[in-house]
Amino acid sequence: MARYDVVVIGAGLGGLTAGAILAREGRKVLIIERSNSVGGAASSYKSGDLFVEGSLHETSDPHDPRDPKHDALTRAGVIDAVKWIPSDALYQVRGGPLAQPFVMPDNFAAARRALTERFPEARAGIYQLLAEMEHIAANAGTLAKAAGASRNARENVGALLKLVPAIGDWKMSLSQKLDSVFGDHEAVKCAIAANLSYFHDDPATLWWVFFAMAQGSYLQSGGRYVQGGSQRLSSALARAIRVAGGEVLVRRIVTSVAMDAQGRVSSVTHTARDGSDPKTVEGLRVIGNAAPETLAALMPASAAEQLKASYAQQAPSASLFALTLGLAKPPREFGIEFYSTQILPRDMMRLSDYAKGATRMADEPGELMPPMSVVDYAAIDSGVPTPPFVLSVLGPDHLSNWDSSDMDAYRAKRGRWQQAIVGYLDRMYPGLAGAVVASSFNSALSVRQYLNAPHGAVYGFAPSPQRATQRIPRRSPRTVVPGLYLASAYAGFGGYSGVVQSAAVCADMILGEG
Repeated sequence: MARYDVVVIGAGLGGLTAGAILAREGRKVLIIERSNSVGGAASSYKSGDLFVEGSLHETSDPHDPRDPKHDALTRAGVIDAVKWIPSDALYQVRGGPLAQPFVMPDNFAAARRALTERFPEARAGIYQLLAEMEHIAANAGTLAKAAGASRNARENVGALLKLVPAIGDWKMSLSQKLDSVFGDHEAVKCAIAANLSYFHDDPATLWWVFFAMAQGSYLQSGGRYVQGGSQRLSSALARAIRVAGGEVLVRRIVTSVAMDAQGRVSSVTHTARDGSDPKTVEGLRVIGNAAPETLAALMPASAAEQLKASYAQQAPSASLFALTLGLAKPPREFGIEFYSTQILPRDMMRLSDYAKGATRMADEPGELMPPMSVVDYAAIDSGVPTPPFVLSVLGPDHLSNWDSSDMDAYRAKRGRWQQAIVGYLDRMYPGLAGAVVASSFNSALSVRQYLNAPHGAVYGFAPSPQRATQRIPRRSPRTVVPGLYLASAYAGFGGYSGVVQSAAVCADMILGEG
């Protein structure tokens, strides 16, 4: 039986990052992936002539030493293996309570100026809120390491003390925080949080401190896109693992995780996708780049129940729909001015109305649409191949919106929603519908099937408000099952930064144990 220091189940961004760090530290690492290629959500691919980006539209700049991804990607050996292209403004937002479009810059100083020029009556609140976000974002990366095996305890304590002024709002949701600062000034709230679907689908259940960390990281270092698509980052991580002596297997299904007499993870069995060619490998430690629910299904009953019970109080995150359009002409010719545009529906007159958007697709399309993020890759030096010119449209979705019992009916309904969304965009950007030459539509059901993500969750567990005694992150890569770890959004928080950071903490925990 082959023996490894670490066996990683799943080659998504978390598993690859943890695997690369561990392999480069001399650990014997095996990655097992069921798909044809590595990456999971961090993938990009061609559907005919259409380039489809799996999930990444924008992340913060990992070259900034304050960025949560900086140390992890440096240690994984890939920070300079891809090009991180500036996305310029963070986004333009239009619709909802905003009578005219507003452009949010991607740095704190410019954002402060733009917001106060547009909303001078809210100047004091804008200065207060952005100062708190900047404070939290600047220290959150160091503080997060305190939950793992960080090497500098004094630095961690210093970061925690610097966050003390914000701890009075520790338990607040985003809605509560913005209400306390801006009252009923809904336009400024929507301007500040227009890209809510990057994090969650309801400001009333989104932890304010997490929003400050995540949105603050964009405003701290600027938005970036991996030139050529997120697959390049995932492939670079896989290469780093192999160069360091590790193994990456694709098209292999993990069928079971065995335990020893002491209840510790001891081995992993995997097969070809048709169930043939079973192989069992011994693993001193196993990292799950998957949902705990998915990992529990591979384990003996007692360990599975123990694992599931430890996460029983955690709610799944939001899901997303993603419509990719291939256009015969660049989107700017139809009036799309920025790389990222946040479109709020006309009935969304309060930020709290955002929560309605995730359930819109439960019904047939009508006049009211969900909020949407529209991304034009031709607006920057993205490296996305053209023609056709790629436009990504995404927004909040629920798995319950889609019935998989009749797949023909599902595909027909999805087609009607695609047609409705394209028509909606055409009314704002005349001529766009006539330029569509290719398309691909993924729903929450697609997320569940492709990523093997229960509930279609794209961000792991929901980033709900924390108890006052909890530190960052509240979720640890170490599980209740001895020898089993998580390197994914379920171990910290979702999004590229959260996943990469949790993977580094996971690696440090294992390295710290010898």
